[in-house]
Amino acid sequence: MYRRILVAVDGSKASQLALRHGIQLAKEQQARLRIVHVVDELALNVETPRELKDFWNAIRKGGERVLEKARAHTAKAGIEPETKLLEIRAMGGLVRLIADFVVKEAERWHADLIVIGTHGRRALRRLLLGSVAEGVIRISAIPVLLVRGAGRKPRPDRSRSA
Repeated sequence: MYRRILVAVDGSKASQLALRHGIQLAKEQQARLRIVHVVDELALNVETPRELKDFWNAIRKGGERVLEKARAHTAKAGIEPETKLLEIRAMGGLVRLIADFVVKEAERWHADLIVIGTHGRRALRRLLLGSVAEGVIRISAIPVLLVRGAGRKPRPDRSRSA
């Protein structure tokens, strides 16, 4: 059913669980797997171009480490994934930008499924911070599999029917 599965990772436990699900699905479906990580230079507070360049390089290297760790974990499971570092270099709503970058990359790559972890934030915190996973769901025409982070259980007062 799925030929191309895109997994978005950010180094969190929720994204590690999402990667595990993506690996499992790729094995079961004999699908290609692409792992993406978004880095951004928003919220920079530096005075000189040299500081900016050094800071941006550190952010990029951190993103590359996240991708390499995910790639190594996937390779141990017997799948050699593609990886891609997506870079945001514009001001705006960060959550919306990250979600947009993930969805656009999935569309460019012709993904059949996007897999992303969710931290399960509640009410006020989600209202203030937003959710990249929620943003992906809102704008994606591609099916999205949300993987809830460890230790978070669904609220009993929520309907599970869709």
